[in-house]
Amino acid sequence: MTETIQKIVNAIRQSRTVLITSHEGPDGDAIGSSLGLAAFLKAIGKQVVVHLADPVPELYRFLPGADLVCSDIPDQDFDLAFVLDVGEFRRAGKQFGAFTRIGQTINLDHHLTCEHFGNLNLIDEQAAATGLLIWRVAKAYGFTADYATALCLYVAVLTDTGSFRYSNSNQEAFTAAGELVQQGSLNAWHVAEKLYESQPRKRLELLAQALPTLEFVKEGQVASITVTLDMYAATGATAELTDGFVNYPRSVAGVEVSVFFRQLDERKYKVGFRSKGTVNVATLAQAFGGGGHHNAAGGTVEGSLDEVKRIVYGAVEAAQW
Repeated sequence: MTETIQKIVNAIRQSRTVLITSHEGPDGDAIGSSLGLAAFLKAIGKQVVVHLADPVPELYRFLPGADLVCSDIPDQDFDLAFVLDVGEFRRAGKQFGAFTRIGQTINLDHHLTCEHFGNLNLIDEQAAATGLLIWRVAKAYGFTADYATALCLYVAVLTDTGSFRYSNSNQEAFTAAGELVQQGSLNAWHVAEKLYESQPRKRLELLAQALPTLEFVKEGQVASITVTLDMYAATGATAELTDGFVNYPRSVAGVEVSVFFRQLDERKYKVGFRSKGTVNVATLAQAFGGGGHHNAAGGTVEGSLDEVKRIVYGAVEAAQW
């Protein structure tokens, strides 16, 4: 892994233009990693473009560089392309998938189920966030974090560890967070206020409709909630405001796995899984064409809500733990 990091450092040194992308429906790690890497590369004199298939969620628009994210890739050549946290290449989106004007592709990821599609692949499922892989590369380059880099990477780590509550909160995560706070002169409370104390009203109104759908299966070891298109229409909320909803069922005593059914269209649902650690939900998600981490994964299932629940609950009931 050290050899791969050095190869990435060398590729950065030899590059001039860099394209950065991450997965569709970006979360805190995807946004923080993309913008943190961009800030680092810009600080050392590189020309950088950040492209995302989907818009930056409102929650993360306070981060430096969020306003410069492109929905369309510029018509130019890039020496390097960094693909961050996607798990599967297709999750970078159709436009990036069809784009060929790239010298080398570098894949940075921490998913348990991850494709090795890059010319260089830095993949470590023990890393708590992809932002930590970027911090490893930046440190190997000899970089001291400025404010923008530190803030973005800190948010990547903070969000993907659930504010250091999740089981992936290892020593590297705490050490890196300390380094980023110190080097970037960050105010941890100000960051927490932006992330957790500034929720849009529509998010809570949507949550108020979702919580009554709470149900339990497998003798109370599995719990789920659901968000439908009708709920979006009633509240004016969007899918990006459901980030974190899957954790509410998991917080119930006795629950080992939580499931979040999020309607995409009339007969299609995104199914998110979260585990307290006993169950590898990445294995469950793979049965539905998805994947992820041991404790956090997801997939897509077609059918009516009743049909989707029957399929998913059947897989959960059959799982051994």
